[in-house]
This record gives sequence, structure tokens and C-alpha cells, in this order.
Amino acid sequence: MKLVTFTAGDSAPRPGLVVEGGIVDLSAEGFRDSIAFMGAPASVQADVARSKPGIAMDGVRFLAPVPAPPRIFGIGVNYAEHAKESGTEPQKVPTVFLVLSSAVVGPDADVVLPKASAKPDYEAELAVVIGKQGYQIAAADAMEHVFGYTVMNDVSARDVQRATSQWSLGKSFPTFAPMGPWVVSKDEVPDPHGLEISMTIGGERLQHSNTGMMIFRIPALIEYISGITPLQVGDVISTGTPAGVGMGRTPQRWLQPGEEMVIAIEAIGELRNRTVAE
Repeated sequence: MKLVTFTAGDSAPRPGLVVEGGIVDLSAEGFRDSIAFMGAPASVQADVARSKPGIAMDGVRFLAPVPAPPRIFGIGVNYAEHAKESGTEPQKVPTVFLVLSSAVVGPDADVVLPKASAKPDYEAELAVVIGKQGYQIAAADAMEHVFGYTVMNDVSARDVQRATSQWSLGKSFPTFAPMGPWVVSKDEVPDPHGLEISMTIGGERLQHSNTGMMIFRIPALIEYISGITPLQVGDVISTGTPAGVGMGRTPQRWLQPGEEMVIAIEAIGELRNRTVAE
């Protein structure tokens, strides 16, 4: 199933499922938002997914599928080639930072390049969305806590990020966490560690790799993070970016106003966002 948050006409944002023929309006089924649906029993989710669509796709606008995640856990240098281009040694444990939920925007939303940064950068990432809360989750049980997967662009102000050892603020400017277009349930992605991932800007492919190249895979990330803080339904773990970011290029390549970023992840979909100046 494909879980979305959408508006139709001048309606308020509401959760939905994209199915053949349109969208099942989850608010009509009693769900206030996408997090409430993810927290429902699997049998209830399956029953609702078989409902007839009540909303036509025409005129629908997708927002971030989880507009306000409780937490967004970013994973740094989780691909060896990206660690190399960043001049960073791979860690023995995952490098984890927080991205503020106020940075989240959806597909086709503008990414605002802030005046406070001269070095805005892009990062194509596979994001995991938690569907079952848990604390001290063993890696062997980790996938039971996953609802599904989405695409995230971990936009980064490199000069702000690198000014200190703390990365969160450099990752949390408004609009710096584009996400979507939907969350694909895990049953539709048998192996999240075998997906082609790419970033294209202006028709030029700048990143291209496979999620199988992750240093720390999803079960290990869930085990590590949940060993420190209980995971909540709706939490997002953005699993890191492969090589090819602007900071690692020679010469370095920073985002400019008027560019379209397109992230494509096999079995998940495409996330498109344009850049604008603040």
C-alpha cells in the first residue's frame, strides 16, 4: 500500500491510500492522520486498503506523507564511498543526528536556500518509517517495527553543519527535509537493501548507487537507536546518502536557485523539488 497525506481542492490535509482508481480517504475511515493509520492493527490496515477509492486523482496534491514525524533520525556517512569523499573515517557505531520536523515539506514543494548559508547541498536517501513502537529492539526483530519506506532529501547547509561537531541545525532550515511522495508498505519492498538510488539535477545524474552499499543496515540502525531511546510510531530514520554530493566534488557543487532535484529509488518512487532563494 502507498500511504499519503493529501489535499483536494481547498480541503484540509488528510491521510489516504493510493489504490487503483484513486485515493481511499482515511479521514473518512476515522484516522486523523497517517501516524494514526500506521499505529492501527495490521488486519484493520488490510481491510481499509481493500476499500473503494472515494477521491479521484485529478486535482489532488501530495504533501509529506508524515507531515510531522515525532523524530527524524539522520544517519551520517553510512556509505563507504561517501565517507571517503567527505574525508571521514567510517565509524564503529552509526553516526546519528536529529533533523527537526519543522524542516519537513512534501513533493513538488520549494526548497528555500537560506541567506545564512553559502554551501547548500543535496543528499538522496532511503528513509524508514516506524510503524510499531519499541525499546531495546533486537536486530532480529527490527523489521517487525517498520511500516514502510519513503524518499528523503537530506538537504544540508555544509558551512553551518561543519562549523561545529553538532550537525542538526545545519540540516534543519525550513524546507530542508523534503519527503515523499508516499510511504510504501514494507510488504511491497521485499529487500530494502537492494534498491537503485539516484539524484539528478537539471538532467545530470550526480548520485547513483544501491542501498545494498549501506555500512549499517536497517536492522542494525533500529537496534542501535532503540537501545538508547524508545522508537515511536511515525519516527523516520533516514539511512544516509551515497557518494556524489556537492561537498565531495571537485570543484565543489552547491545548490543554486531554480534547480530541480529528482531523487529516484527503485520500488519507492520519485521525489521532485525545486530550489528558490530566500
